[in-house]
Amino acid sequence: MRIKSNVQRLAVSALLLALCLILPFVTGQIPEIGNMLCPMHIPVLLCGFLCGWQYGAVTGFIAPLLRSFLFASPPLFPQAVSMAFEILTYGAVSGLLSKKLPDKNICIYFNLIISMLSGRVVWGIVRFIIQGLGYTEFSFNLFLAGAFSNAVPGIIIQLIVVPVVVIALKHSLLWKD
Repeated sequence: MRIKSNVQRLAVSALLLALCLILPFVTGQIPEIGNMLCPMHIPVLLCGFLCGWQYGAVTGFIAPLLRSFLFASPPLFPQAVSMAFEILTYGAVSGLLSKKLPDKNICIYFNLIISMLSGRVVWGIVRFIIQGLGYTEFSFNLFLAGAFSNAVPGIIIQLIVVPVVVIALKHSLLWKD
């Protein structure tokens, strides 16, 4: 964990949760690519890096469910529920790895890639379970399309934005070792 004070971690988590609620409005103005940009993922990944795995996991789990209840987007079932577990994984894994890996800039990318892969696998498992309960099919091709093919723009943006923000914050007073 980089931010030491519980009050600061709570405040930063709340700010990042607010970004999770607001950013989809920005990307939603372009419906063709809005979902492909994965706007809620960036704040949750940052929360894990900055505040630790517990805050990242809770923020990630709450964000899509709260957004679904407040704005009916994403639809609660199955999208928001499966996203809750996916983004929970992003926050938890990025927080765990940021504590365990050496404090080198290249490790930010390694952490980010492992976090994104883990979250997408969890999303696929949850979607498979949910679809099985609803007696609809969730094939491996649908998993690949939903987790990777359709998300390429969001993956690229995450690989650019998250490391830049984390590296910038490492040089600020917020980052304490």
